[in-house]
Amino acid sequence: MKCPGQDTQYWTPGAIFEVDCPQCHKNVEFFKDDTSRKCGHCGHRFVNPKMDFGCAAYCQYAEQCLGTMPAELLAQKEDLLKDRVAIEMKRYFRTDFHRIGHATRVARYAERLGKNAKANLAVVLAAAYLHDVGIKVMEEKYPGRTDVDHGTEGVVPAEEILMKLGAGEKLIEAVCGIVANHHRPEAAASLEFKLVYDADLLVNIEDSLKTADIDRDRLSARIETDFLTEPGKDLAEEILLSQKSQLLI
Repeated sequence: MKCPGQDTQYWTPGAIFEVDCPQCHKNVEFFKDDTSRKCGHCGHRFVNPKMDFGCAAYCQYAEQCLGTMPAELLAQKEDLLKDRVAIEMKRYFRTDFHRIGHATRVARYAERLGKNAKANLAVVLAAAYLHDVGIKVMEEKYPGRTDVDHGTEGVVPAEEILMKLGAGEKLIEAVCGIVANHHRPEAAASLEFKLVYDADLLVNIEDSLKTADIDRDRLSARIETDFLTEPGKDLAEEILLSQKSQLLI
């Protein structure tokens, strides 16, 4: 039996789409059932970033379908989750564009840090996108209060989003642990926790520079003491000190 998701008679116009090549950023056309394609401009082959694994949680043909996929796609199954988490985060916050923008920037910095540190990017990026989902819960349950730990409040919605996407139990546990404690850094925290913490701190300081005058020496000292990882400190110096220099010009 042919999977209905792969049968072209059921396809909608969005079943054919274009994706930027991660190497040269030229457009590459994908069909929804393509597992991978080669860029016609630079020759780089990459997997379909919109490949949907959600059906695997319930479809009786999932084992046969997944078994036909190339090894490179199966190896990147968790990494591909990040794109779907980003979409669900935007749906969750709806018109709260400030929170969407913040989470997206944190994820962008977290990805840079995670690649440099060879961390588990699936955990890093899912946690980066979802780290503040508890704010919405906090605002609904405790309107006007700012003393509630939104990290703890974020565990349930983060878990629900990841379960909806078919994430594995270990990944859900790791991500929710980061979400719950992302404002409480500990020396024993995982590398992924520390990278998300550093990315979030970087974005928060970056925003504060837009409205507050921070002495360059004090900013350098804060980078040295407050960031948890060496990649985090290096990126903070690159981003924040260059911005400070531009503000002084």
